[in-house]
Amino acid sequence: MRNILPLTQRELAASFYSPIAYVVGCVFLLFTGYFFITGVLVPGNEASMRPLFAAMTGTLVFAIPLLTMRAVAEEFGSGTIETLMTAPVTDTSVILGKFFGVFVFYAALLLTTVPHLIVLLSYSDPQLGVILFGYVGMLLIGALYISVGLFASCCTRHQLLAAIIAMGILSAFTFLVDYFADFVGPRLHGVLMAVNVPAHFDDFTKGILDTKSLVFFISTTVLFLFLATKVLESKRWR
Repeated sequence: MRNILPLTQRELAASFYSPIAYVVGCVFLLFTGYFFITGVLVPGNEASMRPLFAAMTGTLVFAIPLLTMRAVAEEFGSGTIETLMTAPVTDTSVILGKFFGVFVFYAALLLTTVPHLIVLLSYSDPQLGVILFGYVGMLLIGALYISVGLFASCCTRHQLLAAIIAMGILSAFTFLVDYFADFVGPRLHGVLMAVNVPAHFDDFTKGILDTKSLVFFISTTVLFLFLATKVLESKRWR
């Protein structure tokens, strides 16, 4: 933990100094504002943030890989990975430090949607408990996407390629699995639904704390962090 905190601060500072992070942040604000106006703040619609959360899920498939693509790939490309590898820190500490650094930045982005909630409260009476669960789900899905992005960033020294790899993996979990689940047999349908990110996230937007969905997000996040650590470890000995 003593090593993870400085690495987290280092990654968080790098995120705030990165121009691409501000571009992603501006686009994220524009999209969430548009989705809120067209999907939530509509007369006669249910007083719920569910349409906004659903839209944000798809947006994050492309936004988060842009935030994580430089996390490890830049270290390899610039040569600073040599300094990091010779420092008295473990590969696990490096990955966790970068994970928490990007996660804090993502949480800050998520906070920018709070004004939308305040506006919704001004014009309606939504169920705050359901919205709170929705935000918990957004944090969990963000953690999963960040772990996938870090894994992709560990696989190559090219940042753009890392972003493309992460977008491909996340698109499969978010879009393809959800699409093909309706066209397969019952047995394969169950398998696809087990790794269907939108299906698991939908429980949180309904205000349901399903332990199955909670375990899915946590275990999958841990799995990709483990894979990222192993990839980094393999490169240490090359």
